[in-house]
Amino acid sequence: MLGKTANGLFWMFRYLERAENTARLLDAGLRMALTRDVISAEEEWRSVIQASGQADAYRAKHGTYTGIQVWNHILRDGDNPGSVREMMRQVRTNARLVRNAISGELWSVVNESWMQIDGVLARPVGQGAVGEVIALVRRAGTLAHGAMVNSMLRDAGFNFANAGTFVERADNTARILDMKYYLLLPSLSYVGTTLDSGQWDQVLRSVSGDRAYRWLNAGQADSRGIVEFLVTDERFPRSLAFSHMMLRANLKSLAKMHGGEGESSRLIEKSCEMLGELTIERVFDLGLHEFLTGFMRDNADIARAIADDYRFLR
Repeated sequence: MLGKTANGLFWMFRYLERAENTARLLDAGLRMALTRDVISAEEEWRSVIQASGQADAYRAKHGTYTGIQVWNHILRDGDNPGSVREMMRQVRTNARLVRNAISGELWSVVNESWMQIDGVLARPVGQGAVGEVIALVRRAGTLAHGAMVNSMLRDAGFNFANAGTFVERADNTARILDMKYYLLLPSLSYVGTTLDSGQWDQVLRSVSGDRAYRWLNAGQADSRGIVEFLVTDERFPRSLAFSHMMLRANLKSLAKMHGGEGESSRLIEKSCEMLGELTIERVFDLGLHEFLTGFMRDNADIARAIADDYRFLR
């Protein structure tokens, strides 16, 4: 497979995962803001902007954090290269570039989803429509992943697409957990204490893990248990451990197809070994923020190594 094709598949699914994750984050923020007073709601929307990594761009244009400003900035602002609309445009652009490497069913899903999302985001989104737009973006991700799983050959292209998905998913979960944890805890001395259940519910909702967590924990939620669930539980498909477990499987398949392992294989093996031995006590001994920033740095190194090993730019 040509490096440009591999790059297109990898980034097509990175952008798709990023757009879907952003929609999940917005949905969680919307649910929380609707239950708050004006001041608390603004803080909630500020946290959504920070968790999405768009704080600097947002502050350059806005002085307040009202819901309608935040979701329109994240969903459709023409000056925001990280908007959902732009991410979905990139999904379609990359899909068009790799049409010969994806199924017709997947192309149809991506193309139709882009036209729907572009249409609704061509104008400002009001409070009555934001939930529908979020649902549309999440549905696009679900349909595209379903089409990929059910119609693509298990060849190199399938593995590059999955690699992009799990690199992005690991980064997203770590970023949300790190940002929300520090917004929720005014001091490291609060680690492990009982915190506002509604706020921690948002952390779980941001990664669509609220039902799974409560099912596993008899309805009980606490900060320490949530951190453990999102970091080390290989049963949850958005945990750090699950994401890197799946990424390792995809890189193993690629190495077998290409006749040898590269730096990305070495790095993912090191990460999976670390996560397999990790305990929640060790995480807090290291410092959650320090652990997560180190994980995000290592995850980015893996992504760069994939690009180098498989010559994405050649």
